[in-house]
Amino acid sequence: MGRLADKIVLVTGAGRGIGTAIAASFAREGARVILSDIDDVAGAAAAARIGPPAAYRHLDVREESEWIAVIDAILGEHGRLDVLVNNAGITGFEADLGPQDPERASLDTWRAVHHTNLDGVFLGCKHGIRAMRPRGSGSIINLSSRSGVVGIPGAAAYAASKAGIRNHTKTVALYCAEQGLQIRCNSIHPGAILTPMWEPVLGQGPEREARMSAFVSDTPLRRFGTPEEVAAVAVLLASDEATYMTGAELHIDGGLLAGSAAAPSAD
Repeated sequence: MGRLADKIVLVTGAGRGIGTAIAASFAREGARVILSDIDDVAGAAAAARIGPPAAYRHLDVREESEWIAVIDAILGEHGRLDVLVNNAGITGFEADLGPQDPERASLDTWRAVHHTNLDGVFLGCKHGIRAMRPRGSGSIINLSSRSGVVGIPGAAAYAASKAGIRNHTKTVALYCAEQGLQIRCNSIHPGAILTPMWEPVLGQGPEREARMSAFVSDTPLRRFGTPEEVAAVAVLLASDEATYMTGAELHIDGGLLAGSAAAPSAD
């Protein structure tokens, strides 16, 4: 039996990257995983690669009606929801939304990033609590970022939205405890994780390694993290090993926020 045996799990933004890695790790630990995304081709393909423990449902996290439909479908089929991973998010750079700095970013861009990142997590937590309340227990895991802890001059909306996720996680944790519910809510704060969103920047030519080194030069461990390393933290938070953890924020950033850069020895 795995660490998540028979748990019913919903993962948003699961069509690629960290979301897919979390869904796959949960399935290996015995969970029945519902992957969701707005990219139906990528989401369905990810579920097919994971195999029988996984299924796919379309979910635009910005739309409350879609949250209601997906949660109700899960409750109708499985009778409960044990774990919700609010992973879906955008940086603002994907759709060429223009400058992202505090001076030149447009209000429409600001709103678009917050609509997905922060509104999506708000709706997920709202309907996750609704689904978990009858049993009185569950685990909500919100994907924030190291950018939610420090300012990012060139990504104002993204950093602000991730800071909002960090704080809302604590609010949800306290609210559930106040309600007498054993519904835990924690956040994960990845640093530089090597996901498909990095590929356009890194490229495939001879300069790729140099570019990778440059991007992590201020990270004490001097490398990118992997989606699987983030997924391992999510497995812990979803499991019954972490039933006394709520309102916590877990950083997986190669030591970036530890306080000072550490140079490797020159042996």
